[in-house]
This record gives sequence, C-alpha cells and structure tokens, in this order.
Amino acid sequence: MRKILLVGLFIFLSSKSFNQGFNHTWLLGYNFGTSPKARINFTNSSDTLITEQRAMPFRGSTQGNISDSTGNFLMSSNGIWIANANNDTMQNGTVLNPNSFTSTWPNGLPIPNGNLFLPYPEHPTQYILFHQTGTNQNVVPSTEIYYSVIDMALDTGLGGVDSTQKNIIALSDTFGWGLSACKHANGRDWWIIALSDSATVAYKFLLSPSGVTYVSNQTLFVPAYPGWAGQPVFSNDGTKFSYGHGYTNDGIYWYHDVRLFEFDRCTGNFSNQNVIDLTDGNFGFGISFSPDSKYLYASSYWKIFQLNVDTSNIPASLMTVALNDSFAFPFPPIYTDFYLMYLAANGKIYITSGNSAQTLHFIEYPNTSGMSCNVQQHAFQIPCWIKGSIPVHPNYYLGCDTTGGCTCLTYIEELGKHDFRFRIYPNPVLSASGGLNIGYQLPQNKSGLFQIFDITGKVVFKYILPPWSNEQSFKLPELSDGIYNCLITSAGERVSKKLLVFNE
Repeated sequence: MRKILLVGLFIFLSSKSFNQGFNHTWLLGYNFGTSPKARINFTNSSDTLITEQRAMPFRGSTQGNISDSTGNFLMSSNGIWIANANNDTMQNGTVLNPNSFTSTWPNGLPIPNGNLFLPYPEHPTQYILFHQTGTNQNVVPSTEIYYSVIDMALDTGLGGVDSTQKNIIALSDTFGWGLSACKHANGRDWWIIALSDSATVAYKFLLSPSGVTYVSNQTLFVPAYPGWAGQPVFSNDGTKFSYGHGYTNDGIYWYHDVRLFEFDRCTGNFSNQNVIDLTDGNFGFGISFSPDSKYLYASSYWKIFQLNVDTSNIPASLMTVALNDSFAFPFPPIYTDFYLMYLAANGKIYITSGNSAQTLHFIEYPNTSGMSCNVQQHAFQIPCWIKGSIPVHPNYYLGCDTTGGCTCLTYIEELGKHDFRFRIYPNPVLSASGGLNIGYQLPQNKSGLFQIFDITGKVVFKYILPPWSNEQSFKLPELSDGIYNCLITSAGERVSKKLLVFNE
C-alpha cells in the first residue's frame, strides 16, 4: 500500500469507520470454579465467539486490550498485570498500580474504564498503557494517573514493559474512576482525559511522539457529587464527550444524570455543557454514542435511554428505548441488569450486566431513532461468567481535522482493497456552471461520504451517499480556480481523485 504524508491537508475518515484492527477483540470471563473463558472477535460486520482457556481473569470491571492494525491480538491487562498474545505474563508485566488497594483485587481491578492502551505516535513498535487504581482505603477516588510503555520488539516479538517507563505517574491529584481518549485534530497525537472525584474538573494529557504531557485542567461547571466512577466516552467523530453521574441520600434511591459536552479536538477544550436528568431511582454506569455520533445512549440498571445530540433541544429528545425484563441467567438471583456499554467494531452496542450473568444485551441498530434501535435483551449468550468488564477502545481511525486551525501531522495509509470504480465528469469543471457528476460503487449495504477539499485542507463540499446508489449530480458552490481533492469514504476504505476547477 502507498503512504501519503499529509501536512496541512485534512483527510477525514468517516465517523462510521470501524476497521478491523486495534479494536478487534473483547475478552470475557473470570475465575469461578472450573468455568471456561471466552473472547469475541469482531470485524466490520460480524462477531465471533470463541471459548478458550486463558490465565488473565477479569474479576472486576477493568479491561484493557489492543490488537495491531490488522487485527492480530497483542496484549491485555486487568489492572494487576499485562498478558502477551500467548496469554502468558508479558516480560516485566507484573506489579501494575503498586499500592495496597491493588493487592486486594488479585483477579482484576473493579474500575470501569480503568485501563487504556494507545499506539505510541511515531514509535511503530511501542504502545502506552494508561492505568489507575483506588486508594489505600479501598474506596474511590484514585490518587494517581499512571502510564507504562510496552515495546513489542522485546521478547522475540511478544513484547515487554520498558522497566524504565513503568508505573510512571503522569499526575497526582484526586481523580474519579475512568479514563477516555480521543485522537488530536492533527491526526497523530492523543488527548487522554481523567475526571476529578466530583466529576466537575477534566484533567487533560497529551500523548505525542515526545511522550506523555500533562496539559491543563478545566472546570466543567456541572453539579458536584462526590465519589464519581463511570464510563467517560467520546463520540466516534470526536466532537462530543459524555459521562453519567449520580448520588444517593439513603443508599437505596439514586438521583442520576448524564453530562454532555462539545469537544474541540484541536485545543482540547470542552464547551456547551448539557446536564440531562435520568432519575428513575436506580443508578447506572453505561454510556455510548452511536457509530454515526448522532445518538447518545445511557443506562440505569433497569432502563436504557436515548438522546439525539444533533438537535437544538437535546434534553427534549430523551426517550426510554428499553425496560429491563428482570430475566435471570443462568439462575436467580443473577438478573441481567444493564451495566457497561461497548461500541464494537461491527457497529452494534453491547451491554453487560453487573450481576455476573452469562449473557450480553445489544443494541442492533444504534444509528436509528427510538425503539427502532432494537435493544435485544440477554440475546448474546456466552459460556463463562463475566463481571461487567469491557475493553476501552477509542476511535483509533479518526483522521485529521484542520478546520479549527490545527495542521495535519500524520501518515495515513490509502485503503484500496475495494474497487469503488470512482469517476468524476466533467473534469476539468467550470465553476460558473458548477455542475459535477460522479459515479461509484460502494461496499454492499454501506453508505458513503463524498467530500471535496481545497488546497488548504478545508472541506468545501460534502454529501452522504446512500447505500446501493452509484451516481450523483451536484450543483457545486462557487469555487476558485485550482486543484481540489475529491474523496469517497465508506466502510473503512476510501478512494480519491483530483478535480481541476477553472472560471472562463
């Protein structure tokens, strides 16, 4: 495959892109008698359940894992240690998060979103694990955000933790439980976000080729409830950020809300906060955006809620799309409540239970409004006990965005396996007439995105290509003379052609 160095050119990967690769695998199961363990391998359109024997248990909610860009599984961690692709202890992979709290959870930490693997920019054999633990008092909060560097060139390709860069404290403060990440607008670096114990302050870290840097913190101006733990998540297009929070006065009845912000991938700033009340008496941790970033899903233990985040009145769009049916599996009192949410590579949202049930729920069509999203309760049965853990997989495939003033600084591989049969006519085109035709063939059952970029990388025209379509005619806006880049993106692949525009 060819590689193009993009400097100052905005190549935006569609928010619907879920390439098989880094986010290929979800590990399931913990030590419970002779119970087996399992994994789910994902592609853009499928999920394959595999039963396996594995040393790494996930007794709590903490799970980090990552594959390489082609889907070959590399490593996993439960917050206690790191396993390699052979499921053996990675070289120097023991004794993560060193404190007495960690030692009380030998089969995996209980922290949702407590582990996060990211590729180390411009270090092709290295990855960084961001991780956290609890306090010595066995309670929320966490007092450090750690990171450790893994080099896959060690141990004959199975990888090892760099002993000089292990359990490095990125920042000491008072943090709630849960980490999240979003690709920087330059397409190369990463924003990593932690929240304060009251979930009112966002702490911002930047991962770049030079390492991990603490950048700043930002007050979010939302209600403060102590003891936050949850799922902080970014939308797939990187423009929004959300997490849930709640409190109780008696330990029984919970007040519960979800917080939603706009996010600037260039500056790392949050803005336009919305706080939406979800109170139904139960608390919940689950948060996920739809693949197209239009809908936000949140859960209490007994309900799943949907919000349209593209409307002008987001709170008014709140809908309940599922009521828990109190099903027990494999037997009472193991009821299949709603716990953590995971947007998988096949575009479905999977939902765990907090009661060790041997089944998963899933949202089949999360890009669809209301009940048509089709929540399937306890519909994905698994052969092992799980304790709610999900991997934390940000959108590894999000591209550059120069519209906010950032320069694109990344290599992006041209994906050309699918023959789009892309053609443009007339070419050159007269800007005065503005009439442009395109022909194409999209991957089966997939929609596409057509974009035109000027020489600075600015998007001057875009259009959603419906599934099964193959011809479009456009009336273009007035364009200056010059060469433009036309791009079609669909199902994780893309094709581009140059367009010459001139005025008579």
